[in-house]
Amino acid sequence: MSLKTLVVSRVAEAITSAQRQDAARDKFEKERQRQGARHRIDYFHQIDDPYGHLALQALDLFRSRYDVDLHVWLVGAPDDWAAPERDRLIAYAREDSAQLAMKSGFGFEDHGVQPAPEAVRAAQDQFAAAIGAEDFWPRALSISEALWAGTIELPATPATGDRCAKGNAERARLGHFMGAMLHYGGEWYWGIDRLHYLETRLRGVGAQISGAPDALIFPSPGLQLAALKPATGAKPVLHWYLSFRSPYTYLSAHRAKALADAYGAELRLRFVLPMVMRGLPVPPMKSRYFTLDNAREARRLDIPFGRIADPVGKPVERGYAILAWAMQQGRGYEFVDSFLSAVWSQGVDAGSDSGMKQIVETAGLAWPEAREQLARENWREEAEANRLELLEIGHWGVPCFRVNDICVWGQDRLWVIEDALKELTS
Repeated sequence: MSLKTLVVSRVAEAITSAQRQDAARDKFEKERQRQGARHRIDYFHQIDDPYGHLALQALDLFRSRYDVDLHVWLVGAPDDWAAPERDRLIAYAREDSAQLAMKSGFGFEDHGVQPAPEAVRAAQDQFAAAIGAEDFWPRALSISEALWAGTIELPATPATGDRCAKGNAERARLGHFMGAMLHYGGEWYWGIDRLHYLETRLRGVGAQISGAPDALIFPSPGLQLAALKPATGAKPVLHWYLSFRSPYTYLSAHRAKALADAYGAELRLRFVLPMVMRGLPVPPMKSRYFTLDNAREARRLDIPFGRIADPVGKPVERGYAILAWAMQQGRGYEFVDSFLSAVWSQGVDAGSDSGMKQIVETAGLAWPEAREQLARENWREEAEANRLELLEIGHWGVPCFRVNDICVWGQDRLWVIEDALKELTS
């Protein structure tokens, strides 16, 4: 391992550590108390984001359970660099939010169409006018419901000016780019998926209102792993679209394998090149948020994380060259697991022969044979075929998981895949 790799991995480990997080939180709370300030939470709402519609419903409950000042900002859609496949993202967000609504008990129905620009503008005007009013929350919910139901009232004369400018500027100043985001004390929480982290943090500093329910508004769904087997003998296929440069792929690895094992499914590995190696931008703001989010998800899941040796570029290519061969040897998953663990939690340089040798042998494979694969390029055709299939089914990023026609994006949507496997194996 080079000195640079060693230093960078140790710095990443420090940045993503629980100790750094706790120290930053303690410093923030001490300064807040010194100033006599209340708990302030900033919420950034994108009116035509279905995740925001769910967040509004959750925050209506949240504000009655926590003694906080909740400041609402209206923001526009993310910039192109944050949404490189915007049309697919918009369509999937509606589909995913409908699934999430059923799981959480909140309301959202995907009608298959996005609100028209004039309806969005009307909703923005009404929402902006409601911010700060005593009856803001019922009005905000009513506006959002009307927008998504297609019944929003259009003004005779559209208003002028950008209703999102101030919110966009404040969101950028604080360091983010998406809608449905909550900010408190230097940390970000996305929609109802990450609200439980904010609730837990506020409870730790005594912000929960006395008598408020003990249950979290939306705990992160876990897996049941009911160990069912196909009654007909047919073997379901769980397609796992993965990237060696995706830490979320790393967090999903053991659970993807556990799902396949529990329900008697074949786990089919569908590797694709990382977005940045396909010419799609991943700016520092985006990378930083995702890295810190992965760190807290890893701690929740009890997965080692943080000693990072970024495999972008040649390390990924070397890894895929060996993976194609490892799959032929029946050790594909073992190699994926070994590679991901090495680069995301052990600081192993997969671009070096010594680092790759360690990864290969941990996977139970022979290094002399594996090393011969490094010069081969046939893996590129398979990676490209996987990418094209992903686009064809409406997705673009990883990790994605598919069982028949059910396909989801993200390691925190594996419960959808478990439901699909249950139907096939019950």
